[in-house]
Order: sequence, then C-alpha cells, then structure tokens
Amino acid sequence: MSDEEQEQTIAEDLVVTKYKMGGDIANQALRLVVDAAKPGVSVLSLCEKGDAYIMAETGKVFKKEKEMKKGIAFPTSVSVNNCVCHFSPLKSDPDYTLKDGDLVKIDLGVHVDGFIANVAHSFSVGATKEIPITGRKADVIKAAHLCAEAALRLVKPGNQNTKVTEAWNKIAQSFKCTAIEGMLSHQLKQHVIDGEKTIIQNPTDQQRKDHEKAEFEVHEVYAVDVLISTGEGKARDGGQRTTIYKRDPSKQYGLKMKTSRTFFSEVERRFDAMPFTLRAFEDEAKARLGVVECAKHELLQPFSVLNEKEGEFVAQFKFTVLLMANGPHRITSGAFEPELYKSEYEVQDAELRTLLQSSASRKTQKKKKKKASKTAENATGQPTEDAEVAE
Repeated sequence: MSDEEQEQTIAEDLVVTKYKMGGDIANQALRLVVDAAKPGVSVLSLCEKGDAYIMAETGKVFKKEKEMKKGIAFPTSVSVNNCVCHFSPLKSDPDYTLKDGDLVKIDLGVHVDGFIANVAHSFSVGATKEIPITGRKADVIKAAHLCAEAALRLVKPGNQNTKVTEAWNKIAQSFKCTAIEGMLSHQLKQHVIDGEKTIIQNPTDQQRKDHEKAEFEVHEVYAVDVLISTGEGKARDGGQRTTIYKRDPSKQYGLKMKTSRTFFSEVERRFDAMPFTLRAFEDEAKARLGVVECAKHELLQPFSVLNEKEGEFVAQFKFTVLLMANGPHRITSGAFEPELYKSEYEVQDAELRTLLQSSASRKTQKKKKKKASKTAENATGQPTEDAEVAE
C-alpha cells in the first residue's frame, strides 16, 4: 500500500465521512436482512439480499472517484441457533430454512475507500411483545446485548482492553452463559479488518499470557464483537464448507494450477485484502476449485464456519466505534427491542450495573440528571435510550 507512510485516521473529517457512509449502508443492509428473516425463508436468499444491497448502495457513493475501492468488507452471514459464525452458503451447498423461534445472528460489513464499518445483530424469529422469548434464548440474547452496551462505555481512550474482557465474563456469568473462548475484536485501519490491537473474549490461561495488553487511544476505530453462548463457550469447526476468505498480504507463493492463478488474480483485483465470499464469483465451481491451492499455501485465510454443541444457543452483537476527541461515536448497530426478551437473570455486579445505567451518548451527557430516574427503573435492563447510534 503506497500511502502507508501517511496513515489516514479519523482526525480527518473526510475519513469520518467515509466511515459514516459505510456505517449507514451497513445499518440499512442489516435492517433489510432482519426484516426479511421470516419462517420459511432460506439463509442463502438472505445472504444474497444483504450482499446485493451493499454492492448497489456503495456503487452510488463517490461515483467520480473511479479508482476508489468500495463494497463489501464482510460478506453477509446468517448463523442460526448453535452455529457461532460465518455461515454464508453457496448455491451448491446445503441451505437452511428459517423456522419460528430460531435464534438468528446476522453479520456483515461495508467499506468506503477501505474504511470499514462492521455490524452484527441477534434476534429470535417470530418474537412479539405479546409472546416474548423466555428461557435460555432470552438469557443469551440479553447477556450478549448487555456485553455490547458495557463495551460501548468501556472502549474509550485511556481504558485497557483487559477491562472489557473482565466485564464480558462477569455479565455472561450473571445470565448463566459463557463468552465464546478466544474470540477477538479488532482495531480497524484503512484496508485492514484485523488491526493489531484486539480485545479477547474469555481467554484460556495460555491465551491470557499471550494476548497483548493494550490501551485504547483517541482517533482509533474498533469493531467490537460480542459472542455469548448458553453452553461452555467452545466454538468448533462443524465440517461445513468454508465460503469466506481473505487475502493474507504477508504471504507469497507461485501457484501451479491455471485455475488457481486465474481465481487469485480476480481476488486481488476485486477484493484486495477484504474478506469475500466464493458466491461473488460468476463460476462458483471454478472458484471452489481455485481456492483450494490458495488456501493450502496460506495466500488466503479461511473464515471457518464454527459451531457450539447441538442444542445450545449463541448470540452475537457487533458494532463499529470511532474514538473521537469528544467521546466514542458508535456508527453501526441493529435495533434491539428489550421487551421481546424476558430473562429471570440480571447483572449482579454493582459496578457494572452503574456502568450500564450511565449514558453512552455524547449528546446526553448534560441531560444525565434528568435521565437518572428513568434509567434507574431499568436497573440492569436496557440502557438503549441513551446509547442510540449517533446520527
């Protein structure tokens, strides 16, 4: 990347604008897919719908800048119930049809000029205020939502990444749930979805030793990704086909097969270092063939489909946050409806209860006193009225 000497950050207004454009498109794509996720609808059709919307909308911005790369930063994935992440089937793969009561996680990403806005959201198909979800599904969705809300208040300049990890473990445990072991939330940079600073979930002793402690700094951007399980929190490769990959720019290899070379040059031309799906290739069969040698020699990193044990439920919430000089600014998130989920549990830790009741919006800091009585009712409930996605 030629412009590496002069890294562009959100200290520049134009960069913030590009992030917000991507964030708006990501939020709209998410809403579109959530609204379409009804009983009888296929997961493949939802993934195609999300990706098509992102491509169409990113095609409308910065039209005069012919050289500017923009589009999908993470292909639409729809992972159901005990499937943890990255389920985004090809036309030739076994599909899944949604059923009433399924716990659905939608994950997608958008970039404008390499500035990435990621989002993920969880909900239960067919839940209504009249018939809210109860039991373990409600527990895990509320736990994951509150973990995301806690992170929104903790990922700010001066705080350590370990503080977020600890809060997530405590909140998950309050709901008799477990954070998925070893999952990472990454710092985002231009064209880089997996920046060096990370927040780890539920690390093993070894991971805790190896994981870099880091302090959040002003003008950084993070994709904060929360994955909580009703089970023991171990995500395993379920044997389904991997369909999402990304280029590893640090690896070089002379590919032997012509199909692999053709496929790889198309990857480099169209996607650069962004994650992509094999669905995006005109000839899916050739893409399935071409990817094998590229993955074997680590030119491409796989995003494997991971699963928790059958019968468990996993919930995910992910948002992108810009650490602006005047406070954190969340640019992506789905519309969470707390009244649809009734759990018998709540956050026990007094410090975390106070944190969750505090305002996360920069605009509402001055109105905090007025809000105090209102948020007190919620105790550890849903502090969403103060933590809206900034316009």
